[in-house]
Amino acid sequence: MGLGWLDMQTTLTPHKQLRNVVGKLAQSEEPVSGYEIHAGVSEGPALACPALVLDGQPDGARSEDDQVLGTYLHGIFDGAAACNALLAWAGLVDARSPDMRTLREASIDRLADSVAQNLDTAKLLQILEHSIPS
Repeated sequence: MGLGWLDMQTTLTPHKQLRNVVGKLAQSEEPVSGYEIHAGVSEGPALACPALVLDGQPDGARSEDDQVLGTYLHGIFDGAAACNALLAWAGLVDARSPDMRTLREASIDRLADSVAQNLDTAKLLQILEHSIPS
C-alpha cells in the first residue's frame, strides 16, 4: 500500500529495470536526467497526472491536490533548474538548489583526506602484495 498518498499501486516483477533517462518536469518543463532502477510496474488513476516526461513518455504521478509527487527517477534533484522548480512547487519560493557538483567534489576530497590521515596505505599495499599469488 505504501503511504497511500497517490491513487496507484505497484506490482513487483522478477525483472529489474535499469536505464538512464532524460526529460523534463511535467508542470514546469525544467530539464531532468538521472536513472531508473526498480523491479515493479505501477498502475492507477494517479498516473494520468504525470510528474515527468522521460524520453518522450509520461512518468510518475502527482496527486489530485498537487501536493504529492512520485517517480522512479534517481537524480531528480541534481540539476539546479529542476531542483529550484521543485522547491518552488513545494512552497519554498526563495530557496535555491545547492551546487551538487561542487558538493560532490568536496565530499570526495573530504573522504580522500580522511583516508590519507587515518589509513596506513603503505601497509595496506604491502599486505595486498603478499596476498596476491605470483
